[in-house]
Amino acid sequence: MAGHRIAHPTLKGPSVVKEICIGITLGLIAGGMWKMHHWNEQRKVRQFYDLLQKGEISVVHAEE
Repeated sequence: MAGHRIAHPTLKGPSVVKEICIGITLGLIAGGMWKMHHWNEQRKVRQFYDLLQKGEISVVHAEE
C-alpha cells in the first residue's frame, strides 16, 4: 500500500501566452469603454454648441 502513488496535479507557473492574451483582452475592453464614454461626452458638447449657435439656449442669465 505504501508503494502506491496518488496522482496529484502538478502545479505549474503562470502561462506567459495566457497572461499576455488576458492582458490584451482586458486592455481592449477598457479602451473600448473609455472610447464609448469619450464619444458620448463629445456628442453632448457638440449638441450644446449646436443649440447655442441656433439660439435655442443661452449662457447669459436673463434679467427680469
